[in-house]
Amino acid sequence: MSTTATVTEAAPAPSPVLKLNSSAANEQTSSSPATQPYRYSHLLPHFSQDHYPPLEPFEHVDPGHRALAREREAIANGTIAEGSTPLPSFLRSPNVTLSEITPNLGVEVSGVSLSQLDDAARDDLALLVARRGLVIFRNQQEFIDSSPEAYKEWGRYFGRLHIHPTSGHPEGHPEIHLVYRDENTTFNFEREDSISTLSWHSDVSYELQPPGLTTFFLIAQPHARGEGLEESFSGGDTLFTSQVAALKRLSPEFVEFLRGLKAVHSGFEQAAYSRAGNRGGIVRRDPVEHIHPLIRRHPVTGDEALYVNRQFTRRIVNLKREESAEAILRLLYDHIDKSGDHQARLKWSPYTVALWDNRVTAHSAIVDFKDGKQRRHGCRITPQAERPIPAKEGLKLD
Repeated sequence: MSTTATVTEAAPAPSPVLKLNSSAANEQTSSSPATQPYRYSHLLPHFSQDHYPPLEPFEHVDPGHRALAREREAIANGTIAEGSTPLPSFLRSPNVTLSEITPNLGVEVSGVSLSQLDDAARDDLALLVARRGLVIFRNQQEFIDSSPEAYKEWGRYFGRLHIHPTSGHPEGHPEIHLVYRDENTTFNFEREDSISTLSWHSDVSYELQPPGLTTFFLIAQPHARGEGLEESFSGGDTLFTSQVAALKRLSPEFVEFLRGLKAVHSGFEQAAYSRAGNRGGIVRRDPVEHIHPLIRRHPVTGDEALYVNRQFTRRIVNLKREESAEAILRLLYDHIDKSGDHQARLKWSPYTVALWDNRVTAHSAIVDFKDGKQRRHGCRITPQAERPIPAKEGLKLD
């Protein structure tokens, strides 16, 4: 698939990296990669010179539909009480611990190996992520230490894998999107002209069929500095927010108005950033923009959610600039930014895997570790889903 390629040789960073040949999941080393090879060098960013054609539409069938159908059948048979939300069977082991992250968003799981889930459990997982927005699994060494092929097999179960037009990927595996920053460089879509590093977004929302269930994990992360703190991790957390809960806080009359609106989501700025020599300087697929509803409906749960974000939403169709960007969008962006009661903060630890539903959440990395000159390196598996379904029946998106 690859033609002439530029392989990113990340400069050695004097930061600790995960030492994964140990049985202790939280073991780290402060040795320089110059003296100890980087365990995940095969996942360093690569920027191929390939050019891809435009993405073709496809029919997406969400695995959560199958789980919901089985649940409804159990209710009809009297196995499950009507109105209840049953715990998926793969979480019913006494070895499994669950904790709610916030009332509006997220659940954390320990005692489950993602690599061991069968098809029925993956269906149940898709429904759980759709309902809770965010599900965090700890102690996933088996999953993370598998292989790029295993990552892709996992992702394909939930949809067609997206190939990012500008980001780095492991050589030979363009379906795996990488985030990467070390003491010398960054290959992320980052801006330096803001007083905050927050950049709330739903991944590649400019695509005609943006992602649904998304899987992400870090393989190297910043650690705390200072005497006595060497074994703890600090920096590079990820913030999530529920776009369902955010919508519910708006007045009914305003929501009804928003349900009839649609907005342009654009990938042109992201492409221009790379064409200017940033990230890896590569644009493998011509940028696109598409029109999506301001409020979308989840195809499985029926939940309605705001679907705008600062990173990719550009304007509201048929409204003037002052009405669109300077009034409605600014209000919605501020609402998303400031609503801490809708948000959850993921503090990363070794072998943590996060799954979220891009249709009902937004997120932002926190780049608060620059001064520590450390490495943050992560992999995202990004299956595409359906074209966003308008909450308002009959809303035309063409």
